[in-house]
Amino acid sequence: MALITVDMEKCIRCGACVDVCPGNILGMGAQGPEKTGERTCISCGHCVAVCPVGALDNRKNRLAKQVELNGFAYPAAEEMEKILRFRRSCRAYQDKLVPAKDIEKLLDVARHAPTGGNSQGLSFLVFTGREKLDAFVEAVICWMEHIIKTDGPRADYFTGVVGNYRNEGIDSILRGVRQLIVAIAPDAHRGPRDNCAFVWAYAELFAPSMGLGTCIAGFVQGCAFAGWQPLLELMDIHPGMQVGGALMVGYPCYGYKRLVARQPLLVEFR
Repeated sequence: MALITVDMEKCIRCGACVDVCPGNILGMGAQGPEKTGERTCISCGHCVAVCPVGALDNRKNRLAKQVELNGFAYPAAEEMEKILRFRRSCRAYQDKLVPAKDIEKLLDVARHAPTGGNSQGLSFLVFTGREKLDAFVEAVICWMEHIIKTDGPRADYFTGVVGNYRNEGIDSILRGVRQLIVAIAPDAHRGPRDNCAFVWAYAELFAPSMGLGTCIAGFVQGCAFAGWQPLLELMDIHPGMQVGGALMVGYPCYGYKRLVARQPLLVEFR
């Protein structure tokens, strides 16, 4: 089929599909919307989703696969503010595994996050079990010790993390979590880390609705981004693939009773 097809009996020629197209590939012709020139469609599906009468279809993001909203109303501003401010990084987890189906649900929602140029492209590895994750922690600690020895970036901060781990057994790397999600993408991917940041944000916001806690595993990410081979080998990251990010997931030990304050808003209107 052609990239764009239009049911002319339904089309009301409102032009909404033309206006929302990020690639400007649509124009309003004499018979309705049509593809113009050789500009590239990024498969976002906005043209299909915005049509008020369901007249337009796009081969790269089919009408049949899009979910009808059927009167859905966005949460009121006050409720939405609470949802956003409720999100927390969880650093105390129960000794209990999250079922695979729940992690799949979490990621299935999170993958709908925006990505640069609608590039998407992330896949996920879920690592389970303390023995395996303890090995990850040890690899990250060894990387930190290398940074300290060579007086690299953040050496002073890493000294405290390593000391707490070696002397007192305090795990500041993975916080005793039993499951870790690692996002990966092909080396040729344009921006896996940026894309992953959006995906993790969606996951962190959705997780509480499932009774889950999450926290970006920043030390693991930094170690992987630095190309520390002992960690990448433990993850079994295949050649041609790169790490986009890492996220702890589990059942939180505690529930918070208040929304904390942040630094004052700083804004200028010019």
